Amino acid sequence: MSSYKNLDGQFTVESDSCKYTDDAIIADYSYETTIVDGNTVKPSALKMQFKTERKVGKTGVMLVGLGGNNGCTCVAGAIANKLGLTWETKEGTQKSNYWGSLLLASTVKLGNDRQGNSVYTPMSNMLPLLNPNDIVWGGWDINSTNLGDAMKRSKVLDYDLQTKLYPHMKDIKPLPSIYFPDFIAANQGERADNVLTGTKQEQMEQIRKDIRDFKAKNELDQVILLWTANTERFSAVEEGVNDNAENILSSIEMGEAEVSASTVFAVASILEGCTFINGSPQNTFVPGVVELARQKKVFIAGDDFKSGQTKMKSVMVDFLVSAGIKPVSIVSYNHLGNNDGKNLSAPSQFRSKEISKSNVVDDMVASNRILFEEDEHPDHVVVIKYVPYVADSKRAMDEYTSEIFMGGKNTIVMHNTCEDSLLATPLIYDLVILGELCQRVQVKKEGETEWESFHPVLSLLSYMLKAPLVPNGAPVVNALFTQRCAIVNLMRACLGLAPDNHMTLEHRFESTLAALSSDEPASKKMRLS
Repeated sequence: MSSYKNLDGQFTVESDSCKYTDDAIIADYSYETTIVDGNTVKPSALKMQFKTERKVGKTGVMLVGLGGNNGCTCVAGAIANKLGLTWETKEGTQKSNYWGSLLLASTVKLGNDRQGNSVYTPMSNMLPLLNPNDIVWGGWDINSTNLGDAMKRSKVLDYDLQTKLYPHMKDIKPLPSIYFPDFIAANQGERADNVLTGTKQEQMEQIRKDIRDFKAKNELDQVILLWTANTERFSAVEEGVNDNAENILSSIEMGEAEVSASTVFAVASILEGCTFINGSPQNTFVPGVVELARQKKVFIAGDDFKSGQTKMKSVMVDFLVSAGIKPVSIVSYNHLGNNDGKNLSAPSQFRSKEISKSNVVDDMVASNRILFEEDEHPDHVVVIKYVPYVADSKRAMDEYTSEIFMGGKNTIVMHNTCEDSLLATPLIYDLVILGELCQRVQVKKEGETEWESFHPVLSLLSYMLKAPLVPNGAPVVNALFTQRCAIVNLMRACLGLAPDNHMTLEHRFESTLAALSSDEPASKKMRLS
């Protein structure tokens, strides 16, 4: 019989450490860490309070790249779930779901029942969270195609589902977007029939107006922007151009060549007080943008959706290094046929993607000096090819070669067929939901009187991103389960609950097993004998 149980309904924490008011959940928490000072190791505890606002305001999400595969699939998925659509395929009837979303389709261990059974609950059950069904969607695209026809063009969703969604999608049209041809592949020019004109300053002001108009028209409490458009080439970081907040604003006003479209969108979003999330690999967040976000106390997060091959890589290398196995060669090959692949066929745009994919193993390698010397890294090669026929069904092939016991070699070869947009779209929901939650969480350390929000660089969103943007001085963490634990344990902290440490001591001693057995139903006692 299973020793796991599920709690689907809402729950209440009964503890002196957790208080519920009409407006907020206020929790006392002791953040316990370990300080290593030379050869001395000292436990450390910092007492603090977490305050989480309970009301989720009416939220709009504006996607840059609304008419692309990710954009139209994202809107289509939310509509399908809101309407509870079902559709027919050759495998039978399918129904709408949010599978692939960490926050909407995974569970977390809440605790144990009196018999020692692990009790799991949906992650969305932990705290009040934004529901994608309630989001108002909008955004921009350099192509004018309405979302119904864009959905058909993408060939991502099943035909019967497209037919049912088309009436709900055909009247959604992207706003004109910013198009700087120098930053994306030349082959994107044929799609660019819906672009803004004027100076960079004028285009930024139009984006700001679009945000304000969207917010007012839909009577929204807040708007979040997310870039899911083409990968751009990297911008050169130049002194006097984009190295600080004052210079980036001045550079936009003067029309400096090294200011990309994504950076203009980010600056517009920050100036309007809206969280901005970058789902592509380019360096949107040049130093001036980060400084501006800090000055305005507006959240930013990036970079590059972590959906298929890279997510598997962050799991595989973490497993190998944690198991004392030394990966010495990692070779990754991809081919895909959607517009993302077409854009990445240009060398400058591929280089942006190559950088974000290549750095994903660095923290795991650096964690083990038994296996790796200082500055030693595995050989790591990433190849991406454009093959139109496979469309959105990306193929990813990886070879991991490792050194094992007594000079032995171990090779693992993996083939991964990734339906690109169907893996990326749930990440968009997660990024928006978690970003919105962070806007409602504040902390107050012992002895302080003021509540403090998270750092404007939202590194907590790293689970969904290949190349996590972190505050200066903070470590970059790519290990997937470490990233997930950070999210889960933060949610627990907001309820005054200790981190789940997986020790399960209640199952490791005769005395504790006997105590559990005394409460166990007769039909289950055999497993404890």
